[in-house]
Amino acid sequence: MEIRIVVGGALVHQGRVLAARRTAPAAVAGYWEFPGGKVEPGETEERALERELREELGVEARALHRLPGSWEVRPGLELRLWAAELIEGEPRPLEDHDQLRWLGLAELDEVPWLEHDREVLPHLAALLG
Repeated sequence: MEIRIVVGGALVHQGRVLAARRTAPAAVAGYWEFPGGKVEPGETEERALERELREELGVEARALHRLPGSWEVRPGLELRLWAAELIEGEPRPLEDHDQLRWLGLAELDEVPWLEHDREVLPHLAALLG
């Protein structure tokens, strides 16, 4: 089975990271995640993340580096999380999300994260510190 990569972006700006609340599918609606999406054939993970953040949030961002870990979202689909920086624009929930929140280090536990996104939170301390 071919593995398809999904990238999520820990979008950092002014010492805070952006969290997005899912609207679908039903099993994950209401939980918070780092926005992103599937890497298309021939696309690098970095370019996919930058494209997805443009499509989902309406912002220009730059992928910085991959964070430790990877997670099987479902068979054949693997999530990889990346640190990214906001370059231009004000994030808006355009697709798949109904709320956005900028969270500082002390606020990371204030939202119910999807499990695989929660696992990367300790790695954000260096980015937000």
